[in-house]
Amino acid sequence: MASSSTTPKVFIIESLDFDDEENQRYEGRILSQILQLSSEIESVYFYIRTRRELERIVTKFAKSRFRYLHLSCHGNPSSMATTLDEVPLRELGAILAPGLHKRRLFLSACQMASPALAQGLLPSSGCYSVIGPASDVDFGDAALLWASFYHLMFRDDRVVMKREQILKHLKSTAGLFGVPLNYFAPSRTRKEGYQLTRIGRGTVAQS
Repeated sequence: MASSSTTPKVFIIESLDFDDEENQRYEGRILSQILQLSSEIESVYFYIRTRRELERIVTKFAKSRFRYLHLSCHGNPSSMATTLDEVPLRELGAILAPGLHKRRLFLSACQMASPALAQGLLPSSGCYSVIGPASDVDFGDAALLWASFYHLMFRDDRVVMKREQILKHLKSTAGLFGVPLNYFAPSRTRKEGYQLTRIGRGTVAQS
């Protein structure tokens, strides 16, 4: 069960393949190091290789007071990959849901911010949003995009992330790095249980 009171801190979980490890492509670790340069943004970083480790670290996040969960990994519209396991997104939603009440999920993962994850997570978890790339993104762009986004958000308000400001800074960073983004938020009026805002290429479109 998530803590009833959270603070604006970033909890980073990363899992990559062996080739990434060999070539030191640790996007999440680099993001953590960049965030540590700012006195305004507190973060922690964990590296995992298996689904079991993911479940244990997510439980640690749920018990913490960190408000923002950031996952850095490989993925696609239907599954997440750890180093050694594949996790279908509907199952990932069930793993994450208990710890995301009144929290936000950010994804550094190709196309994982998809309807499958949103539908499995948003309708019942109390999670405020799921945000991530709508297409493939390379490691350098992902690290710089998220570092820029967090910097802008915390610069404007160190206490809360408001939807209007999130959309504003997602649009600017998506345009700067040429990475389209998906913003999923819960919806009580839509049968899917969520609303999707597509951001990128100079536009913000809702569906």
